[in-house]
Amino acid sequence: MAYAFYQTIVILLDVLWWIIIIQAVMSWLIAFNVVNMGSDFVRTVMVALDRMTAPIYNPIRRVMPDLGALDLTPMVVLLGILIIRQAILPPLFSSLM
Repeated sequence: MAYAFYQTIVILLDVLWWIIIIQAVMSWLIAFNVVNMGSDFVRTVMVALDRMTAPIYNPIRRVMPDLGALDLTPMVVLLGILIIRQAILPPLFSSLM
């Protein structure tokens, strides 16, 4: 039972990891005018990604200093996911499995 819970957490963290990576790449493509926000599909994808990540980003953005156009929040979240996945979860679940 504990192993199934561990695997569920790992899968959810992996999905969140890829959502953040896709959002970052999409924002770069928009910033460099490779894709156009005038497209309904691109706008829909970006709004969906923003709604998925905003609850995670907003508390971190309140703490981080304003660096203008440079947003390091996704990197902080990815680092947090990495720490949770490799440093917190294994010791936490090793005693339960």
